[in-house]
Amino acid sequence: MFKKVLIANRGEIALRIHRACKEMGIQTVAIHSTADANAMHVRMADERVCIGPPPASQSYLSVPNIIAACEITGADAIHPGYGFLSENATFVQIVEDHGITFIGPSAAHIRLMGDKITAKDTMKGLGVPCVPGSDGGVATLDEARKVAASIGYPVIVKATAGGGGRGMKLARAASDMETAFTTARSEAKAAFGNDEVYLEKYLGAPRHIEIQVFGDGKGGAVHLGERDCSLQRRHQKVFEEAPSPVIDAKTRAKIGKVCSDAIARIKYSGAGTIEFLYERGEFYFIEMNTRLQVEHPVTEAIYDVDIVQEQIRVAAGHKMSFTQDDLVPNGHAIECRINAEKLPGFQPSPGRIATYYAPGGLGVRMDSAIYDGYTIPPYYDSLIGKLIVHARTRDLALARLRRALSELVVDGIDTTTPLFHALLDEPDIQKGKYTIHWLEEWLARETQ
Repeated sequence: MFKKVLIANRGEIALRIHRACKEMGIQTVAIHSTADANAMHVRMADERVCIGPPPASQSYLSVPNIIAACEITGADAIHPGYGFLSENATFVQIVEDHGITFIGPSAAHIRLMGDKITAKDTMKGLGVPCVPGSDGGVATLDEARKVAASIGYPVIVKATAGGGGRGMKLARAASDMETAFTTARSEAKAAFGNDEVYLEKYLGAPRHIEIQVFGDGKGGAVHLGERDCSLQRRHQKVFEEAPSPVIDAKTRAKIGKVCSDAIARIKYSGAGTIEFLYERGEFYFIEMNTRLQVEHPVTEAIYDVDIVQEQIRVAAGHKMSFTQDDLVPNGHAIECRINAEKLPGFQPSPGRIATYYAPGGLGVRMDSAIYDGYTIPPYYDSLIGKLIVHARTRDLALARLRRALSELVVDGIDTTTPLFHALLDEPDIQKGKYTIHWLEEWLARETQ
């Protein structure tokens, strides 16, 4: 087992990794920018190294500085968390070249799934159902029009190297294609340095269902059911639950086996998530995330496992601590992402926290790195906490969430907590009847 793990991240996920390590008797190293000198993960860690000024490009994305921090402290492994360098194959290769273990999949698997066209082709070959679309990148407008005509409008134009909703444009009819194609390419070039795009059939009212998978890197793999992440704003998840209100046990077992068999065949190592659009009983592959997900706690709650510790064990060469037969879901879990943002426009709201009180009680988990007097810097993602509840049934989980939200106190800054109070009053949310478009349509009505 590792003696010392460097946590190449910040905020709540850095603290989450620290906690997992400490329970395993592993020492931790926190890296931080000058803006995060007083962050909770920095205060908690056994060792800390300042790696640069506030801009992420000069600190959390600086590979030389992170490697230097490893060498200075003698860390024998790196956990990347999510975001930043977590899906950067070049970083993984450099880490391994320096004799340090990367807690996550191989550089080859990250590359394979990092390009959406290659990922789709791979998954199709592994028997995973995919959205109808182009066979790879589409280079010209004429080609795009031919593909769209063959699969039928509406279609969505997507950047092959995309993410976070950038480089994605909808063409509802042939007359929209030119604008969608050129805009998606220019956005992709600006955001990712790669203007290649592909086309997919646009589904009218799907849900966003993702399957949590885990592989041992030797041909063994399991799935830990699904999460429903359909409540999104600008392609960013806001509210996640497990299991999905629309997936039954038979469907879960079937799609789960398809996914676990697929990653077993490619000898995938560690945690991964295979994301689907789900409509009219059919699954359509979107992408695979080769990392820990923000919403992993809801899966941990219903399966009673620690996914981060499992990542560490497998990376250290140990067997998985559970088999598929051990993984039986129990109850229902919901996560709300609490952001430092001002409603209704969702403008970032950095600043000093005057008072913070975390909700507690049975079945309540608060993953956050904020505290009384902490100043949220303006340089990074606005996520400041995740409120997770678990109960025997979905109705009880919703009631517990309502209670927990009423206990949460964050004074001094604006947060998105009022959004969740409002959502819980909506009959569609109470019944689980929503799609990926529901939240944006609801927000548009509410702000009129």
